[in-house]
Amino acid sequence: MAATWAAVPAASGHGGVASGRSVDRVTRFGVTVAVALLFGVSGGLLWVVGYNYEGLLGSALTKIHPSTYLFVLLFAWRACLFGNPVGYAVDVADRRPAAALMMVTAIVLLCVVVLRQRPGMAGMIDTYVAPSLVVLMLGEDDERAFARLRAVIHVVMTANALLALFEFATKTLIFPYRFDGAVFVNDLRSTALQGHPLSNATVTAIYVLALLSGSRSLPTSLRLGLIGLQFAALVTFGGRSAMVVTIVLGGFYLLILGVGKLRQGRVNLLGAALGFMLAALLPVAIVLAASYGFFDALLERFVSDNGSANARVEMFELFKHLELRDLIVGPDIDLVESLRRINGLEQGIENPIIRMVIYQGIVFTLLMAFAFALFMREVARHCHPGIWLPMLGWLLLLNTSESIASKTAILTKVVVMALALYRPARAVVGRGAQAGRGAANDKRKGLPLRR
Repeated sequence: MAATWAAVPAASGHGGVASGRSVDRVTRFGVTVAVALLFGVSGGLLWVVGYNYEGLLGSALTKIHPSTYLFVLLFAWRACLFGNPVGYAVDVADRRPAAALMMVTAIVLLCVVVLRQRPGMAGMIDTYVAPSLVVLMLGEDDERAFARLRAVIHVVMTANALLALFEFATKTLIFPYRFDGAVFVNDLRSTALQGHPLSNATVTAIYVLALLSGSRSLPTSLRLGLIGLQFAALVTFGGRSAMVVTIVLGGFYLLILGVGKLRQGRVNLLGAALGFMLAALLPVAIVLAASYGFFDALLERFVSDNGSANARVEMFELFKHLELRDLIVGPDIDLVESLRRINGLEQGIENPIIRMVIYQGIVFTLLMAFAFALFMREVARHCHPGIWLPMLGWLLLLNTSESIASKTAILTKVVVMALALYRPARAVVGRGAQAGRGAANDKRKGLPLRR
């Protein structure tokens, strides 16, 4: 991230962003509010204020998350401040080409969906356009903006975990997941601030992995406390895949980290003593939690998954009833809906690739998959090396549900966490090193030192 987030740059011969100036206050405040809305406002909370986000009824305008509207307005604001909106779009696209490609691809495919009257119009905007805008805007560096984003993420995710544990203890859902106002009364898994339990589980799992290998600005003791809190909340969401991915990847990372420390001979005695103490107390804590029924809901999910595993098998049966021509361009929607109900897939097709092929066709799926792969690679390239841990967890978890094949804000949340919690220090270090080399050269040449 070598570019500078400018305030109101004057037009220049190169049309670029002026360097050495900070982002304007409106943009910094707006991005902070948008991220707070993104992480803290679920469909259940929006329903309370009369905004039917997750249902089918009501205005089409309510099917887009408020944070997405705010990201669009902020992008337009930045473009106007630039003085040349087209020049601004070209400038940010030049620095983040994959994000620009995914946004353009999503907009083009959105037009195709509208013309063909297929489902998924709002999904194109919330799922793909919103994270693209985030990456384009956060490509303009501003350390204070990133510091605020980190604070918002930690505060909202802590509140989310505490609310989840409260809901579990009281058996009362504050903002339950609703579909056109209907609550699934038999599902008592915590919903907290993220909405659906599985969305909560996915976001929490990625956050735990990010706390392990990222968030280097936090003290180690605070990071350990947050990891314990988030892991406890993860149990209340009942996400089996998220639990397994977090334990396996997190344990593997800690094993690699521990072996590396031992090989280097850099072992903190106080930290080692604390680790052994926690390891000794862990079985006691697990037994106490189990005695109070903390793991009952999770064990029930592993024993009886409400047909989820069978659904992942039955979804392949749909291909037997579709012709190759239909699969290439997308079959008739009424036929797909009938086949889905006949095969017992009322809750959805729990794989993004299969769902997108079934509903939109192979051509549509390949274009979106290509843009998505380049986009995730670009995000990872602008983070410090530890990003591989949450990225691997994300790629594993997104294939366990409809995820990015339907309307979701999870991709935007993953992108924000990656760019904020894995912000590389090499940009600051690189500028400092360059300044140091320049001063040394001046000294050798007998010139006065630069101020």
